[in-house]
Amino acid sequence: MPTVNIQEVQTQLGHFVAEAEAGQEIIIVRGGKPVARLVGLVQPTHAPRQLGLGKSEFAFPENFDHLHADEIADLFKGGD
Repeated sequence: MPTVNIQEVQTQLGHFVAEAEAGQEIIIVRGGKPVARLVGLVQPTHAPRQLGLGKSEFAFPENFDHLHADEIADLFKGGD
């Protein structure tokens, strides 16, 4: 892990940011004492979701498409 003087970081910031982005950890020193650490951010990787994982967890009733159809129709007609 390299240590770099703060004046050098100020003049070559783009270079050190590129190194941190590539995985290098850089310690910034002032007057010979460590004052900061420059590291790249880890970008989360999102894998596409796999369909059908919960298929065995539940089951739909056979008449799902018509479940409570009469009650729903009555609600639209204003019935009780």
